[in-house]
Amino acid sequence: QVQLVESGGGLVQAGGSLRLSCAASGRTFSNYRMGWFRQAPGKEREFVAGISWSGGWISYADSVKERYTISRDNAKNTVYLQLNSLKPEDTAIYYCACRKVPGSWDYWGQGTQVTVSS
Repeated sequence: QVQLVESGGGLVQAGGSLRLSCAASGRTFSNYRMGWFRQAPGKEREFVAGISWSGGWISYADSVKERYTISRDNAKNTVYLQLNSLKPEDTAIYYCACRKVPGSWDYWGQGTQVTVSS
């Protein structure tokens, strides 16, 4: 059974930084892609960034390009999301997810809260 555990959220002032981590376990992930999504109050969950374990695929939402960086540590089965130049509108619960290729985002973590104060 796939397990995804996020950590690293918190409260930060506008312009600050955070690094989120997602530890994955339960299977071999070589054919999987990992993604970060976020959901703000009253809004739909949206894709933020994604990466393949091979590193051959990386994708960002336009709203976070130039500010966020996704990376992975294959030895630790951990994916990171570095959040820089944070804005109040980045406030949301951030979720880690993974999907088999081909496939859909079937596995989700419990989420970690990121709050950016103005």
